[in-house]
Amino acid sequence: MGRVVLVTGVARQLGGRFVRRIQRDPDVDRVIGVDAVAPEHHLGGAEFLKADIRHPAIARVLAETGVDTVIHMDINGTPLGKRGGRASVKETNVIGTMQLLGACQKAPKVQRLVIKSSTSVYGSAPRDPAVFTETTTPKSLPSGGFAKDIVEVEGYVRGFARRRPDVAVCVLRFANILGPCADSPLAEYFSLPVWPTVLGYDPRLQFVHEDDAIAVLRIAAAAPRRGTLNSGTFNIAGDGVLLLSQTARRLGRPTVPLLLPTVTWAGTALRSVGITDFSPEQIRLLTHGRVVETTQMRETLGFRPKYTTAETFAEFARSRGPGLLPPASLARTVDRLAGVLPARGGQSQ
Repeated sequence: MGRVVLVTGVARQLGGRFVRRIQRDPDVDRVIGVDAVAPEHHLGGAEFLKADIRHPAIARVLAETGVDTVIHMDINGTPLGKRGGRASVKETNVIGTMQLLGACQKAPKVQRLVIKSSTSVYGSAPRDPAVFTETTTPKSLPSGGFAKDIVEVEGYVRGFARRRPDVAVCVLRFANILGPCADSPLAEYFSLPVWPTVLGYDPRLQFVHEDDAIAVLRIAAAAPRRGTLNSGTFNIAGDGVLLLSQTARRLGRPTVPLLLPTVTWAGTALRSVGITDFSPEQIRLLTHGRVVETTQMRETLGFRPKYTTAETFAEFARSRGPGLLPPASLARTVDRLAGVLPARGGQSQ
């Protein structure tokens, strides 16, 4: 008999893509997709069960299907299709994870658990290290929003791992996932026609391509290959970094540098009209940035991303179409100014 895999969050595009891909693995016999709403995309030959992971009924699903591998992807920063709001998202992230872990604890056949986490767990603060490793303690824990959800989720996962040491637990801390189907607060920010930025700051950012996210989830869900270990906590990010100013030029988006209090006010205004989830944690990311070390991803998990951070953003930019300013013209203008201003400064000295 092959493996029986349960995947949560399949109504989202990334979850649907993962379900369609993993069912083609030769050692997988059955794939069960779970979500509170029916997906609008097809799931191939996988079964779909409409179930809300926030409710104890999820335990019955695991017991009746004989699941041995659970891929928990229903952890997100935005509501699905704009249904519900921040409170609903938090309940799914935190309460849903608690219920799912309780169900896994009672299911003796469960052998492997994979969690789609986020590098948001590190927060963003002015005294942060230049690069976070998996063992780095944040200088300032996230105080709210999706980042705080992730901190709570990982706390519950560590408790589950202690109670069920026989289960291989793999936590994947993804940098911002981007691509044609990206669904995240940062993707919404990048889709704004004009970007509010924090005056005096140009944060470093990292991205993961959707295709690489699917690939590393498959590795984490599979039996370990020789020389690799598919359990533990791993940072997942494409090589390299991009400055926020570079992303603006490449996407052709004009920026409006504002003082931090003004950006905070603008974020509140955007949230109130439902344009984007411009939370305080998002503002901190766009102020201080965040970069993670990925050595363990390569050496221990055995995964090498196909796309760099820059290539991932390029794919995302192509899917969004041209901005208000043509990227090539904007880049030439910025380069021209960068060459002129230092020269004039030198003449005045």
